[in-house]
Amino acid sequence: MNIAVIGAGLMGRAAVYDLSRIESVKKVGVFDIDEPLARKIADAYGNNIAEAGCLDAGDEPAVAERLAQYDAAVSCVTYKYNPGLTRAAIAAECHLVDLGGNNDVVQTQLHMNDEAEQAGIIVIPDCGLAPGMVAVMVSDGVSRFDHVRSLKIRVGGLPQSPRPPLNYQMVFSAEGLLNEYWEPCVILEDGKKKIVNPMTGVESLEFDGVGPLEAFYTSGGTSTLPDTYEGKIDFLDYKTIRYPGHCQLFKPMLEIGLASRQEIEVEGQKVRPRAVLRAVLDKNLTLNDLDMVLVRLTLEGEKDGKDKTVVYEIVDRQDTKTGLTAMMRTTSFPAAIIAWMAADGQITERGCKPQEEVVPPSLFLPQLKKRRINLVIKES
Repeated sequence: MNIAVIGAGLMGRAAVYDLSRIESVKKVGVFDIDEPLARKIADAYGNNIAEAGCLDAGDEPAVAERLAQYDAAVSCVTYKYNPGLTRAAIAAECHLVDLGGNNDVVQTQLHMNDEAEQAGIIVIPDCGLAPGMVAVMVSDGVSRFDHVRSLKIRVGGLPQSPRPPLNYQMVFSAEGLLNEYWEPCVILEDGKKKIVNPMTGVESLEFDGVGPLEAFYTSGGTSTLPDTYEGKIDFLDYKTIRYPGHCQLFKPMLEIGLASRQEIEVEGQKVRPRAVLRAVLDKNLTLNDLDMVLVRLTLEGEKDGKDKTVVYEIVDRQDTKTGLTAMMRTTSFPAAIIAWMAADGQITERGCKPQEEVVPPSLFLPQLKKRRINLVIKES
């Protein structure tokens, strides 16, 4: 089978690395608007089966022409391109997964379900980390209960050795981080959807070998889960994990307007505060220190008339041999796995659908272990 990767940034190169090492994948396409970068990534990560080319992700006809040569594709570009890429994949009759990150964009894609069904393909948005593989874990977890009272999702990407004052480094795009900290958050309470403010609900937690941490509400992590499980799960929420004190330090910057897209005049120049903050974060928090990703899902409910708890936990640290960060591994590998599963016929549904509805956990979760993403499941 042949699988394309659109976007040769950090996440794209990890997807290329993974796909090019799957035995049944014969060719991996690496496409970016920066053709020299695409060729560099194909040579460095493509295991001698990658080809590279120039591609503007916003040029739908050009994307469709490229994707017609592939069985599946992974979008590793910013989410604004994903509706157009979905249309291009439908035209090319090529399965598509993406890293998502914006609920409105995902809804736009899901509205193309009928067209994707008619094209005989599956399009699955939000296939990264969170939103992403946690949704498949949720699907697996829910199947272990007769009724789930509570589902708490806690996820974070952190430096292994935090540096003050924010004890954080950029492990993905600054724009994505600001979206998480700025946009409203959707949870389930009493089985119904509810909006809560980001950077609220701060709680303390710990992971073995890591120590004290905090978690607070951020946007996007639940993706389609509140829609899928409304009326089926009593309480569902998502919080991002950080080192203690991060929220208290970062939140005031947003409250005074530094995440605003509205232009203001500074020394005779029109500037967007958000663009300035994004640039400052990229410049001063791109530290390239070793990172780690923490995941914990806690489900509580009933099975056969008895109380039951299931906990899913991942602690993934940067792979120093390959140079792939933990965030690259835990974001791109799940998307690559799902694209491969689609091309291999392991995902049989067609249309544009959430992964918790169409990705079989029994086939997906063992693939994490093969990639040394060690998922521990505890039942009590």
